[in-house]
Amino acid sequence: MAAPFTATFNQARILFGPGTLNAVAAEIEALGAARALVLSTPFQRADAEALARRLGNRASGVFSGAAMHTPVEVTAQAIESYRASGADCVVALGGGSTIGLGKAIALRTDCPQIVVATTYAGSEVTPILGQTENGLKTTLRDAGVLPEVVIYDPDLTLGLPVAMSVTSGLNAIAHAVEALYARDRNPVTSMQAVEGMRALRDALPAIVADPGDAAARGEALYGSWLCGTVLGTVGMSLHHKLCHTLGGSFDTPHAETHAILIPHTAAYNEAAATDELRPAAALFGGTLGAGLWRFAKRLGAPLALKDLGLSEADLDRAAGIAAQNPYWNPRPVERGAIRALLQDAWAGTAPA
Repeated sequence: MAAPFTATFNQARILFGPGTLNAVAAEIEALGAARALVLSTPFQRADAEALARRLGNRASGVFSGAAMHTPVEVTAQAIESYRASGADCVVALGGGSTIGLGKAIALRTDCPQIVVATTYAGSEVTPILGQTENGLKTTLRDAGVLPEVVIYDPDLTLGLPVAMSVTSGLNAIAHAVEALYARDRNPVTSMQAVEGMRALRDALPAIVADPGDAAARGEALYGSWLCGTVLGTVGMSLHHKLCHTLGGSFDTPHAETHAILIPHTAAYNEAAATDELRPAAALFGGTLGAGLWRFAKRLGAPLALKDLGLSEADLDRAAGIAAQNPYWNPRPVERGAIRALLQDAWAGTAPA
């Protein structure tokens, strides 16, 4: 018999499969909207403009200023463009930066959102928004920022650079690891987490070997959907607190920070959550922290925070910020132990 649990599941419309990009116009209409502002990062501006042309009079324009960690000043600029264009919904094309901007606009305007996911970030299926202001990143959970429609078209990920594919996939795996020991976990989220990790474990090496492997791209996108779903359903712990600290206060890149830290945060919690993490450990060779580090190294992922521009002198301050108002964690969050964890992650050595 399963242990007692309480669960609340987020509702969103999911379209998964090759060619689903063609459904964007119909989904705008189904939401009762008329014109969408298409959002992207500067890097994906050309793709956003192509989507706007495809939408024709369903598009009100393009805003391509989305940035990492969702700075509030960028959100203010985007809202100005949204209102000036006469839009009544947004279409976010891209990964976590663009999705975060769409959520920030929705929080302030209550507009409906459609996400066309092109990475493995997973935030498109969460009611979570992280925003940065004055060098500090804060997060909120609000049903109003959950996108109404998410489109997963594996064809759009065929051109995702291998390095970005790897770090984005490891970012997704990090969501699933923390979901397994979350206080509010339940049997469904645990199954989703393990299956999501399994899919990404199998898909990422295949993508590294052949970036044009359509089947592997589809499997990775499927895994990222599952990992993102559990991120949006249960609470997160030490790993995400550290990533928010480094990203918001030291401007480290989001996916790369997750990729480097997850072996170390998994190792930190492994003894305190052995039973919960056992299925994940089995996927990566029996010991989760060390197994994830070997997996990341095999993929050619970044392993050292120092390679992201973080100085060794920053580690004391980072540990102090992370230890203040910590998220719940299965092992007590102790500043000295966090400082030691960060030292290993900074140097790029295998987790202690």
